[in-house]
Amino acid sequence: MSVVDLTTSQFRNLASEKTLFHTNLNFLVGDNGSGKSSFLEALFYIAHGKSFRTSNVSNLIVNGADKFVVSVYTSNKTRLGIEFSLLGNNVIKIDGVSQNKMSELAKNIVVQIVTPESFKMFFGGPKERRKFVDLGMFHVEHNFSELWKVFSKTLKQRNACLKRKIVDQQLAYWTEEFCRLSEAIASIRKSYVDNLKIEVNSWLAILLPDVTEDITVQYQQGWNSKKELSEVLAQNIEKERERGFSLFGAQKFDIRFLIGGVAIENKLSRGQQKLFLLALTFAQTKLIEQVNRVKPILLIDDIGAELDETSRKAMSVALTKVDCQTFITAIELQALHPLIPNNNNEFKMFHVEHGKISIKSE
Repeated sequence: MSVVDLTTSQFRNLASEKTLFHTNLNFLVGDNGSGKSSFLEALFYIAHGKSFRTSNVSNLIVNGADKFVVSVYTSNKTRLGIEFSLLGNNVIKIDGVSQNKMSELAKNIVVQIVTPESFKMFFGGPKERRKFVDLGMFHVEHNFSELWKVFSKTLKQRNACLKRKIVDQQLAYWTEEFCRLSEAIASIRKSYVDNLKIEVNSWLAILLPDVTEDITVQYQQGWNSKKELSEVLAQNIEKERERGFSLFGAQKFDIRFLIGGVAIENKLSRGQQKLFLLALTFAQTKLIEQVNRVKPILLIDDIGAELDETSRKAMSVALTKVDCQTFITAIELQALHPLIPNNNNEFKMFHVEHGKISIKSE
């Protein structure tokens, strides 16, 4: 699946115009502050219902306005739209029909992104890595979303018991449910991570061939894998009651990336880390594509940052194999040269200035 066109109104500094895109490669060139990242942000928002740049959605509205609209038409002949209003009257629509849940949009469009902020995968703690894996889980393991909702409610109930220092049958009930759900989630997560490990190796062979064999992906389920979760919780019940929340379980899952047993952020250069992020993203894209009727769309912001020409040439090889619509931004056209196909029919080049996107000839 691909995005045929994008229309925005009162979103950041983007001009309120419809833009038509290539089904394969789309390059956007422009100075800092021109609107390149805002464009990617609009595409990201339609798929996730949030920004990758700010946690305050009201920041996306043009100064003086009270709402914004983002709308896309897909190659599946589906119109998707979101209207966010400061008055609280937010609207989600699919082909003109109002929807109650953002997840309905997510079933129709999958967007993955690599930005300078993506380095949080290494430096932002387990939460950032859980977000990445669970995005893939949502699309690949179709029962995961509902299972996670039930688990989250159970975790909340168990934490309430711990906070109130309850030790009767109520805590025992929620602990039993908590263990059952944690183990179910851990099982499907491990299966997903195992598949991710296999897939990522094929992309590392293209993007980081010199270090591929030394890189390992370590799965940590959230408690000692040599023990039953119920046993771990029983041994730590006093500590949990003291803290007032669950210290172990599926909510503590983590995935670590190591090279020679050391965290890769301590061994790889910034450019190599970016290539590793791209390999992970391509790997997850392939896993989603294999089971989902909707192909992911890739957004790569500021390709020139951290990547030298050799790295961008490796990136160009990877792009020929990923087989999905891709949007890549750069400050200078020169940064894109190793990535631009020889056939002009395989891509579109855009110039971005003052929020206006226009076709640019190379």
